[in-house]
Amino acid sequence: MKMTVETQAAADRLIALALREDLGRAGDVTSKSLISPTEKGRAVILARTPCMISGGPVAAAVFRKVDPSLKTQTVLPDGARAGAGATVLEVRGSLRSILSAERTALNFMQRMSGVATLTSQFVRRARKVMILDTRKTTPGFRLLEKYAVQCGGGCNHRMGLYDRILIKDNHRNLWRKRGGDNLCGAVNAARKKYPGLAVEIEVESEADLRQVLAAKPEWILLDNMPPAAMKRCVRICGGQCRLEASGGITLSNISAVAASGVDAVSLGCLTHSAPTADLSLELEWPDA
Repeated sequence: MKMTVETQAAADRLIALALREDLGRAGDVTSKSLISPTEKGRAVILARTPCMISGGPVAAAVFRKVDPSLKTQTVLPDGARAGAGATVLEVRGSLRSILSAERTALNFMQRMSGVATLTSQFVRRARKVMILDTRKTTPGFRLLEKYAVQCGGGCNHRMGLYDRILIKDNHRNLWRKRGGDNLCGAVNAARKKYPGLAVEIEVESEADLRQVLAAKPEWILLDNMPPAAMKRCVRICGGQCRLEASGGITLSNISAVAASGVDAVSLGCLTHSAPTADLSLELEWPDA
């Protein structure tokens, strides 16, 4: 996996913020107290448990930001699977600088690898059905977390409120409260306002599905339906548009949901509930 220019720029902004909060004005006072600025060595980032790797370029950028003379080498690239004990990244140079960057580099990489790992678990069980992320991301970290989803084999849904129309329950309720009984009108109004954007609408029943099909939205979101109801909706839709399932979907039922015939499954848990990957940094010295 390769980060886009936009994602790398977002990472650079977050790295600067993270280092300011960790190093403050005085810097790493412990390392300054105990380690000579001329003492050099090597360190490796290890995976303590199996995981999917994401965030290697971000960790490398942290080391370079702390000390441009540090040299990093990727051992396992983003999107690779790491076994327990595998070396993921190597860094050489000032031991003081390596330790000053250690926690910030690991924080990014553990978070991103955790997202990638959970995503990969859903991808394996969903087989050919697309696994999508959502906007339920850590504020400021959206581009990094959505990149991590890609590293785990998932796909990105809309990036924000600006790049796809998604008519959800509150939009539907307001539309109906104002006299718009037919949800086709909501789809048509959105498409007229933004003709260049895909339109997706959430439905909660087969009746709603039948109604909105006439407006031919690009996507219909089946919200909180059991797999049997999803299967009926797939038959009703008959390929007229693409169907996305969401709500109440876990690793224990994703296979059944995928078997219903939907095109995609969206999961907020990929970014709001992924456990961090267990990574650590180990020092070796003196430098070889």
